[in-house]
Formats: sequence, C-alpha cells, structure tokens
Amino acid sequence: MDFRNNEPESRRKARGRPRGWDDKTAQNTIKSLDRAMEVFEYLSEAQGKALTTLSDEMKQSPATVYRILVTLEGRGLVEFDRDEQVWHIGPRAFVIGSRFLRRTSLVDRARPVMRKLMEATGETANLGVEREGAVLFLSQVETHASIRAFFPPGTLSPMHASGIGKALLAYMDEDRLDRLLAAAELQAFTDRSITQPDALKEDLVAIRSQGYAIDNEEKNTGMRCIAAPVFDINREAVAGISVSGPTSRVSEAEIERLSRPVIEAAHQLTQAIGGVVTLPRT
Repeated sequence: MDFRNNEPESRRKARGRPRGWDDKTAQNTIKSLDRAMEVFEYLSEAQGKALTTLSDEMKQSPATVYRILVTLEGRGLVEFDRDEQVWHIGPRAFVIGSRFLRRTSLVDRARPVMRKLMEATGETANLGVEREGAVLFLSQVETHASIRAFFPPGTLSPMHASGIGKALLAYMDEDRLDRLLAAAELQAFTDRSITQPDALKEDLVAIRSQGYAIDNEEKNTGMRCIAAPVFDINREAVAGISVSGPTSRVSEAEIERLSRPVIEAAHQLTQAIGGVVTLPRT
C-alpha cells in the first residue's frame, strides 16, 4: 500500500530536493558537469565536428574537450566516426529525449489529430512548442508526397520565421513578447523574412484576427507553412500545430482552404488536452 499521498507536503518535497533549492550560485553547481553539458549541447547543434574544431570554437583546451567526449561516449551520448575523425551525438541521447516526450500527454494526444490533418491536406503535419525563445518541434507526420518538409523531433527553429512560432507569439503576453523580441536577433533567412519588430507585431495582429499564421517562405525559399495555436485550460497558447509543404502545392490560392483543417486540428488538440478553444480576436 502506498502512503505517500498522506504525508505532509513539506516532507514529500524534502525527498525530491534539498534546502536551498532555489539557490543557483556556484556552490550548488558542479563546474565540470556544467562544462560537459556545454560541449554536449554545442555538438548537438553542430554535429560532425573534429576535436580540434570543437576546442577552437568553444575556446576550451583539446585535452579537456577530449576527456568530456570520451566520458559521454562511454554513456552512448556521443559517438566517434573513426573514418571521418569527427564526433556526433549518440543514440543514447535520442533515448533520453524520447523519455521527455513521453512525460507529457501532448505528443500522444496529438498523433491521431496530426495523422488526420495530414490525410485531409496531403501535407506534412507538425507539432511544436516554445522553448527558450525558439520553436522546439516535438512530432511530425509526414506526407507521402515525394517533395515534403522535414522537421525531425528535437529541431529548433527561430520563432519569427516559423508558422508555429508566430502562432505562439501572437497569443503571448505583451510584456513577455517585448522581452523576447528585445533579446532575439530577427535574422533574415530569405528576402521574405520579417526582421523588424514593428513589422512582426503587425503580422501578429493579423494572425490573431484570422486565427492562423503563415510562414510565407520566410525560413526556406519554396516552402510554406500554415499553423494554428493550441491552448491550455488557462487559455494560454502552449503549442502549435501546422502543415507545411512546397509552394507548388501550398500555393497562396490554397491558403484559405488549407487553413480550415489546420484550425480545426488545433481546436481538437486543445480539447484533447483539456484546454479552452480561443476564437480569433482583433
């Protein structure tokens, strides 16, 4: 029999974290572990790096980086390509990342909705959330068409050049939006990228009015994305669902037609996670 639910809350918390939990000063951190995670995260963003390249770019000694890599290799988190003499993220990293996805019901509940959306539109369906000012793609259901968009789980994308990103920004608290835009670099990926905060805010007003966002070749020339926000019980946009494909199929003339199943899918997923459907607003 499990008596944990009858324990005082203070005792239950004590088992999971020590005193000084909110103290993130140096005395409560492990510098060597922190340095190892820096190497691990850097390699995950730029795979296929030689030891000397990693040490030069990270401004760390080759000996230090090598010890970190060998330690991570022992856990399967990175692996060494002996033919190319470069390091890559290892399979164990995927296993651990998959456990994060299983922690939330969002991904599980989204799969049937995304599959139905892909079948209704004929285009790849995507699910993403905001993480530290970027879109983190959690799941994808690919179309069977030969030319298609590809955002594998774990991919990060700038919010200002992403359909899902702009759908989330449109419903973000204004103060948080201002802080995010002040800290972000609105990079130009194509000649259609929105690089000015005021212009982006105008686009967000239109998104709130119509209920969906468009990545109109703003990240990749020849690719277009239509996205809508998913809301939680507090009416906060916590995720975005989208379809993406080549402009030859997702043409400007098709946007209005394709937007309807995207919005419907977002409403279905909102209800599936116990959220409150929020209608377009001016």
